[in-house]
Amino acid sequence: MTFVITNACIDVQDQSCIEVCPVDCIYFDEGDDRMCYVHPDECIDCAACESACPVGAIFADAQVPSETAEFTAINAQWFEDKATTRQRVDKVAGQGLSVT
Repeated sequence: MTFVITNACIDVQDQSCIEVCPVDCIYFDEGDDRMCYVHPDECIDCAACESACPVGAIFADAQVPSETAEFTAINAQWFEDKATTRQRVDKVAGQGLSVT
């Protein structure tokens, strides 16, 4: 299991999750990204990031709300193809999805 950052992080970029992560598995490229991403292979499932997030954007992968399920793949994809991931995030942001 890993943790997933969902759309509530888009344009918030608080980065409290990055500060508390003991293994530095949460990434963000300043100036290029609209949200943070958890590396699925580096995450140790400690859950420190989940409680640090001020907007409730982080979930255990098995608990990601169905309306934001695509963010499990989006988080993993960022580490393979940042440009395509950023386009997907822009599309989701344009749709105005929100975690309920």
